[in-house]
Amino acid sequence: MHSANHITNSGIEFKTAGPAPELSDFVESFWMLENPSDTAHETIGLPDGRFDIIFSYSPQEPFHATQMGLGTEPGQHPIPPRIVMFAVSFKLLAIEYLLDVKAGSLLNTAHPLPAGFWGIAKDDLDDFEHFCEKISAKMLSLVKPDIDERKKQLFELIYSSNGSLPVKELSEKVFWSSRQINRYFNEHFGISLKAYCNILRFKTSLHDIKGGNLFPNLDFADQTHFIKEVKKFSGVAPRELFKNQNDRFILLSALPKK
Repeated sequence: MHSANHITNSGIEFKTAGPAPELSDFVESFWMLENPSDTAHETIGLPDGRFDIIFSYSPQEPFHATQMGLGTEPGQHPIPPRIVMFAVSFKLLAIEYLLDVKAGSLLNTAHPLPAGFWGIAKDDLDDFEHFCEKISAKMLSLVKPDIDERKKQLFELIYSSNGSLPVKELSEKVFWSSRQINRYFNEHFGISLKAYCNILRFKTSLHDIKGGNLFPNLDFADQTHFIKEVKKFSGVAPRELFKNQNDRFILLSALPKK
């Protein structure tokens, strides 16, 4: 398990780790976030094409678990003082083959999970590596067999291209009609394939924006289209995202430097 540490200018501490190969179709990453200060940190959450299960506690809130749905718009997400959060960020295939839920109703919302979910307790949030190992073992025991090869191939193409392939091309490559793919996406995720690809493309452009490159690389029609898409998903123009004053855009702050 490869992990990385990062502390933002505002003192928020991040750790991230990648999944074992046998979970890579379902899990994008594990992460932890800690706000060691006595004041809340105001942030704006950005759509990133993932959904999360988060375990957390703070002086204000007892230990609990939450499922965060797929985000399609920016949203205010204050990080409370002294909070500790450990989480799994999932790829979409996990909805059907690991969690067995339909996430359409979770779009841009959070849902509390039952006490004792997946056997994770507050003490498991003392050690990030231990948490990753324990929850990985649990997830491996839950993965369903006989994954539809078309779906697996579709998601491999979506993620490897960072959402830049047209729906028609994806459909032809996996021998699955665009209409059927969109029905599957809307039913399971509450979003069309094209809309999801747009989110992935936006997320990928954040690496360029963080590096100061405010011009698109990923098949945006032109600069105007790029700016429009960035504003749609972040609420601000690329230049303001790049400035990221006070680490407001937490996803951008957490991105590793290229």
